[in-house]
Amino acid sequence: MKPLISLLSLLLMAGHVVYCTAQTNEANRIRPYAANPRYWQYKDKPVLLLGGSKDDNLFQIPDLQEHLDEMVSAGANYIRNTMSDRPDFGFEVHAFQKRADGKFDLEQWNEEYWKRFENMLRWTAERDIIVQIELWDMHDMLRPDYWAAIPWNPDRNVNYLFENTRLPRRPSPTAYRNGESVGRPHEFFHSVPAVNNDEVLLSFQRRFIDRVLEHALRYEHVLYCISNEIHTEYSPEWGWYWARHLRQRAAQAEKGIEVAEMYWAPKLTHRAHRDSLDRPEVYSFFEASQNSAVLDPQENWDGLQFVYQNLNSRPRPINNTKIYGADTGGAWTGTTQNAHEKFWRNIIGGSAASRFHRPASGLGLSEPAKVHIKSLRMLTDAMNVFVCEPRNDLLSERSPNEAYCAAEPGRQYAVYFPAAGQVKLDVSEASGTLQTRWLDIGRSAWQEPQTIEGGAILDLKTPGKGHWAVLVQRSK
Repeated sequence: MKPLISLLSLLLMAGHVVYCTAQTNEANRIRPYAANPRYWQYKDKPVLLLGGSKDDNLFQIPDLQEHLDEMVSAGANYIRNTMSDRPDFGFEVHAFQKRADGKFDLEQWNEEYWKRFENMLRWTAERDIIVQIELWDMHDMLRPDYWAAIPWNPDRNVNYLFENTRLPRRPSPTAYRNGESVGRPHEFFHSVPAVNNDEVLLSFQRRFIDRVLEHALRYEHVLYCISNEIHTEYSPEWGWYWARHLRQRAAQAEKGIEVAEMYWAPKLTHRAHRDSLDRPEVYSFFEASQNSAVLDPQENWDGLQFVYQNLNSRPRPINNTKIYGADTGGAWTGTTQNAHEKFWRNIIGGSAASRFHRPASGLGLSEPAKVHIKSLRMLTDAMNVFVCEPRNDLLSERSPNEAYCAAEPGRQYAVYFPAAGQVKLDVSEASGTLQTRWLDIGRSAWQEPQTIEGGAILDLKTPGKGHWAVLVQRSK
């Protein structure tokens, strides 16, 4: 611990970084919930992660504090933050210092980049917003226009050449066929010893990750995802290497951390996901967000349930940091209605986190997104979601995509309706008096509760059109 403290002290004295000074401990950090590791706990209490935000590399936006406050007011407590510095909107800055000749020096930091990152960590900690960091964004390298300008390109820095690395002058164009990428993998993601062993490039990659950790390891509200949408033709050794590196650095700082990888494979039954599912010692949570590219409701639900069942022997949280879908997006993303449904299916289906992707391929923190975040928070605050399981088997006379159920049989049942519908719910294990409450999701409003007798089959019919949820609980 002393070497890390010494380094941080030097940075503080140099005026580079302002760190959170609160003393933290293992009990307070974000980690799998001790009583049910399918969920998260933070500050020693279980927490359900819901979110929506307007950008990928959120730490770079100029109005970040206002945006975070808007999230909190809607009931959101979860953001995605890529460490990307590609210039999508013009306000982004690079992590490295740019010289007078226009080239970058990878041994010199651009402190404005790191100041923004530190501010994001501090401001989210103050608001109890959980941050999921994606360390590497594959799209920074694959698009030729991005690669031509990025500091990692040997033509753009003074630290290495194409001749002494394995980096290509022009990455292969990426296309998609049947939901999977085709084309030559970018050698930037082959630098690790088990693949290309490109020690020149890898040394600078490690230096960058270590700087990220100098900031992030000071905080207790950070989750780590290795990559954004790493394609299935890349070696899993890339993610495994960085997961080990993160854990080694955390161990040196006497910290615990949680790590995952995100594969671009919309079908969660794809072989690539086994590299996460079968390695709980490497990846302590599962990132399922690409499942939201599966637009068929039943297939979307079945994919999530496939993962849920595969984690039975070693339960871990399932996060969905990106929910695609917006009327402004392309056909592949799905509609606004489709996004709302996926947001709810994730939580009813046993996920620990659900977040709307940024526009234009997601709803971000738009007004429709805020309504659904608020309503889902209202439902889960009124029940103990942390002991429930997906239980569609308790529903009968159900049409496809008509209703979805999570339950703790005998005590509580939550049923979500994407539209007007009518199903039967088996509450035979719940004897005695029950209370039913309907939640008008579009208005974020509860209807008056009703008292019924349990121990039988309950007929549920939505009170109107639109999205509805009903909570059935045993009376106290």
